Amino acid sequence: MTLQFSLASNAPETVDTPCVVVGVYENGLLTSAAARVDSAAGGAIKRQVESGDITGKAGSTTVLFAPEGVQAKRVLVVGLGTQKTFDGARFQKVNVEAARALTRLPIDSAASFLTEADVPGRDAAWRVRTAAIAADHAAYRYTATFKPREKSSQPELRGIAFAADEQAQHGLDQATAIAEGVRFARDLANLPPNICNPAYIADQAVKFAEAHADKQVSCKVLDHEEMERLGFGSLLAVGRGSANKPKLIVLEYKGGAADEKPYALVGKGITFDTGGISLKPGPGMEEMKFDMGGAAGVLGAFVSAVTLNLKINLVCVVPAVENMPDGDSYRPSDVLTSLSGLTIEVLNTDAEGRLILCDALTYTAQTFHPKVLIDAATLTGACVIALGKHASGLMSRHDDLADELLHAGEHTLDRAWRLPLWDDYHAQLESGFADVANIGGKNAGAITAGCFLSRFTEGQRWAHLDIAGTAWDEGRKGLATGRPVPLLAQWLIDRAG
Repeated sequence: MTLQFSLASNAPETVDTPCVVVGVYENGLLTSAAARVDSAAGGAIKRQVESGDITGKAGSTTVLFAPEGVQAKRVLVVGLGTQKTFDGARFQKVNVEAARALTRLPIDSAASFLTEADVPGRDAAWRVRTAAIAADHAAYRYTATFKPREKSSQPELRGIAFAADEQAQHGLDQATAIAEGVRFARDLANLPPNICNPAYIADQAVKFAEAHADKQVSCKVLDHEEMERLGFGSLLAVGRGSANKPKLIVLEYKGGAADEKPYALVGKGITFDTGGISLKPGPGMEEMKFDMGGAAGVLGAFVSAVTLNLKINLVCVVPAVENMPDGDSYRPSDVLTSLSGLTIEVLNTDAEGRLILCDALTYTAQTFHPKVLIDAATLTGACVIALGKHASGLMSRHDDLADELLHAGEHTLDRAWRLPLWDDYHAQLESGFADVANIGGKNAGAITAGCFLSRFTEGQRWAHLDIAGTAWDEGRKGLATGRPVPLLAQWLIDRAG
């Protein structure tokens, strides 16, 4: 569902809403909003605290129904944890849990006063924005491939008002745009590969461009025949085994000056990855529908930028390919000639993401001469081993660019961690039969993948985001997260000034 957000100016005890949300720290310390509601309700919250029903544990929730003296029909009390250690990450967590609790109630709207909680170093606009994005993320439901269900007679949550003054409105505007981009990315990545193939992604991009033509958005799609004429030898090799032919999707947004160079985002779009001839193990292979998470992420960031009408020029390039085993599939020991002219020895057909990205990066650099070139990809299992599911891997030769992206990640809590791209690692990519091998062995696998891509971005201000650990949640019911849309959208907001 898509939530609508607004600002609330009424006092918590007088706001007319199906549910008012307030916070309580551990040790029974009430926030100012909770204290006002408690006072109006004759101590109803404090009694629950004293009885142990409300603990204040971070993310815990308790509903009080129709307390006398309060205008709201319900009061949702959310635990904030210890006040001394309360920070941005905890703030995000409690707002996620609050939204989850709200979606379980038979209500269509709520007013949250959690945004009044003090978060060190964060202003009201940040609190409102973070709370709204967290709520939208928690309220997300995937329904595309379920049998249509009868509409429930119970109301469903449609909107949340957050306590803040009008100065926080720009935070709410940003939240709405970022949430829209995240939903776009999650919807695309969650679809099964029999629906979301290269042609489907291309169709979605074309539809978005047509719907936003008035904002100077356009889309061009290169098919496999045109890419063959241009020399996309590496990208096309990956797609040879699939009946679903590759597409190169190029979205442009001209929100800046006509003569201004664009920023460029490139996203890995492997719509399903079997590993090819280097076939993956069967268990867990179903998660490889998420191997287009980088494509979904850069497309989502593009959606956010257009929704915000950012005063920048932006290019989004998606190489969309399916990696399948077949009689015509590329093989280990094949030597490919990339668009750049560099030859590549294939040592493993399951290291295919870098093979489609290298041609897409070359095309983007040669065609658009961008100010900055950033790629996002679910590239390596090695990055998951190194950083787990919490941080995306960041690699760049440019310290200033890396710092910009790290700052954007910290601001949005869509965090990244920088890994080195030292020359020492490049020796692992040496080949006796081509200019470069497509893998560097089991050691430092995420870094050598970044080193491989760096060979195709010489002269570019470039950064690489490995989102293999952050693009989706593990498990049979795990969903796409929409990362790194918040990070990239914030970085673009910062560039627009």
